[in-house]
This record gives sequence, C-alpha cells and structure tokens, in this order.
Amino acid sequence: MSDDGVIQNWLQDHQIEDVEAFVPDMAGAARGKLIPADKFGTGEIKLPEGIFAQTVSGDYVDNKDNVEDRDMLLVPDADTLRPVPWATDPAASVFMDCFHRNGQPVETSPRHVLRKVLQLFDDQGWTPVVAPEVEFYLISSQNDPWEEVEPPEGRLGRTEAAKQPYSIDSMNDYDPFINQVYHYCETQDIRVDTLSQEMGPAQFEINFLHGDSVRLADQVFLFKRSVKEAAIEHEMHATFMARPMSGEAGSALHIHQSVIDRDGHNIFSNQDGSPSEHFMHYIGGLQRYMNDALLLFAPYANSFRRFLSYWASPVNLEWAIDNRTVGLRVPDSGPEARRVENRLAGADVNPYLVLAASLACGFLGMEEKVKPRDPVEGSAYDLPFSLHRHMFVAIEAMHDSKAMRRTLGDKFVDLYCLVKHDEYYKFQELVTPWEREVLMYNV
Repeated sequence: MSDDGVIQNWLQDHQIEDVEAFVPDMAGAARGKLIPADKFGTGEIKLPEGIFAQTVSGDYVDNKDNVEDRDMLLVPDADTLRPVPWATDPAASVFMDCFHRNGQPVETSPRHVLRKVLQLFDDQGWTPVVAPEVEFYLISSQNDPWEEVEPPEGRLGRTEAAKQPYSIDSMNDYDPFINQVYHYCETQDIRVDTLSQEMGPAQFEINFLHGDSVRLADQVFLFKRSVKEAAIEHEMHATFMARPMSGEAGSALHIHQSVIDRDGHNIFSNQDGSPSEHFMHYIGGLQRYMNDALLLFAPYANSFRRFLSYWASPVNLEWAIDNRTVGLRVPDSGPEARRVENRLAGADVNPYLVLAASLACGFLGMEEKVKPRDPVEGSAYDLPFSLHRHMFVAIEAMHDSKAMRRTLGDKFVDLYCLVKHDEYYKFQELVTPWEREVLMYNV
C-alpha cells in the first residue's frame, strides 16, 4: 500500500477532520497548511521555498538564490502522523519533506540538513544515537515586553521566587500543568523520561529517551509546541528563550550522543571496555569545529546572554568525566553507554540544526583524527572564555568555515547566515531601557 493509502486509512481510523501539514523553518517553528482530512493526499501540496528565508519575526531576507520565490513540493512523512491532543475538533499533524520539481531535496530545509549529516555517518557504516535534554521556564501571562518576566502562580496561589533545584515540592506546585504535558507527550508518542526542577524559579528540564536523530528532533519540535499549549491551558506561558530572566540561569538543550556500527556496537568503546580512538577524535572534532558552528548553538543575540552565567552554562569547550562545568561532559557510565554530553546549546535552538552541527563536528574529528586536549580537573568556569562573544563574529565564522560548508551545504550556510545577520542587525537598532536610564542623562 502506498504512503497515501496508509495515511488515509490512519486518518479514517482515528476519525480525523483536519490535518496540520507542516515544515520546521529556520527558527524551528511550524510553517504549513491546515487541510481537511478528506482532501489530504488528493493533490499536490506546495509551499513557497521562501519560508526558509524568514526571520524569527516573520520578515524575509533577500535570498538571491530564490528571487522567483519558487514553490516546493511537500511530501508527507507517514511515520510522523500523530493526533493533535489540544485541538477542539479531531485533528492530526504530519511532518512534510521538501522537494524541487525535479525530485531533488530542498537543501535549505533543516530536516534535510540533518539527514545530509547523517548520510556522512551512514557512508562509514555508522549510526548516531542521541538523547536531548530540554530546559524551559514557566512565566506569568503578563505581556508587556518592556517589563521583566516573572514566575507564574502555582496551584497554591504563591509565586516561586527562590532557586530550588531538584525540589519535588516545587514541581508539585505545578502538578496539573506537568500532568497535562505528560498526557500530550503520551498521545503524540513523544518518548520523554524524567522531569526535574532546574536552577531558576519555575524552570524545568525534561529528558528524552535515546534514539534516531531525526525522530528525536521531531519529538523536541513537538514537545516545545506541547509545553506551550499546556501552559496556555493553565493560564501561563512557557518559554524556551535562552535567558528570559535577568540574574537567573539560562535554559539549555543538552545533547547526549554516541555512535554505533552496523552490529550495534558503540564505537566509542574498545572490546576491552576502554575509550576508543573514535571517542577521543569525536571530542577533538567538537573542540576544533564547534566555534565554526556556534551560530547554530546560539542563534540569537539573547543566546549569548546565557553564556554570561558562569555557574549555569559552559564558557569553553573543555571536556572531563562527570563534570558539569565543562562544555563537553562525559557521563560516568559503562562501556556500552559511553557518550558525550554536549552542553553548549541553548533551548532556543532549532533541534534539527543543532543536532546536525554537533554530529558534523564530531564526524569531522573522527575523519581527520583530531586529538582532543587533556581533560580538565576542577571547575572549567575558572578557565578562559573561549567562545565567540558576539553574533557578528559567530556569523562570520560560520560563513567562512569550509568545514561547515562541506558538511551542511553551501546553500544552507549562505541563507542561514543571511537570516541571522538580518535578525541581529534589527536587534542592534533597538535602544534598550538600560541605555535610556543610564546613558540618557549621564553621558
């Protein structure tokens, strides 16, 4: 049976009325169409290729590679059909893959960029295994962008203002919301594991079970939508902004990653259980190339504010075993579970692109046999800051990187850097309250 037949049978079996057919854009937001279920698959589904030239504010950059604003053909990924649990009428969602009329994939699609990197591994007989951890804040429903955001009231009517990491009682205060999130995840087959209270007030982290990279990116994408919808149902908002509150910890997206061969063996470990050369070279590649790709780990001006909080985010690319102060942490585990936890990314990233970037850097390290620096002892926060400090530097580094162009593609790198340049330029045009308060009459 064709995919169209499989999809129609699924829609009928679940009595679906509408289908959300969407494509993740550069920001990791859903762009697409709402289609009546009985019309889905009866004709071509198209979207302008220009959706990948949209900034996070919805503006378009001048993409000279697509001056015609061509249509692209959307093909549903039948394996991603899911109910939409918050929909008023029975609805489903499905991820769409993007193709040109000649059958070639659209190179600027984030989902394709991740698959392009995965092909590099497959050509060597390898498969990456990833497990993301995503942090977010719950905030009150006030909507004045010039005011600091605040934690929402919990079920007892109090506002959490203190830092209570790993507090069970703090989580219980938002129990109805948490139960709603787990319900949404179960309905959509989002394979989440544990939830914990993090460093900030009303800040939480969810862990995902390990698995296939594209499927995990899909799940992170859907999880973000689910958390925001559940928060609205409980008269709150949820934010994945990297640093939403002054003086508080930022929100991260940590990525546990390992690589298996065709026999399912973890190539990071030798037969005797010791770390393999592949493991060391993978870390070496992350250290050498992640500054080239920093723009994918820190995609907005606000992302760089997270790095200011030395006690809650990495400031360099050192590595160590069971040390949360480093950018590249190796959890204490048995040989079969040996992995690297990349702690650099903020929660504001596009999950497809950040997975592609991290895996690409590690692959390059194994390909080029890059030796890592020695593991650090003690706090890596005491070591020099070794990341790019500003967006323009990160944009230039990625734009000029031959390694990123080879692994991610020229068209993608050019367009992504163009989008980020436009976003940062507009950010710089804004005069902040601090400037008006401090500089206006004192300079």
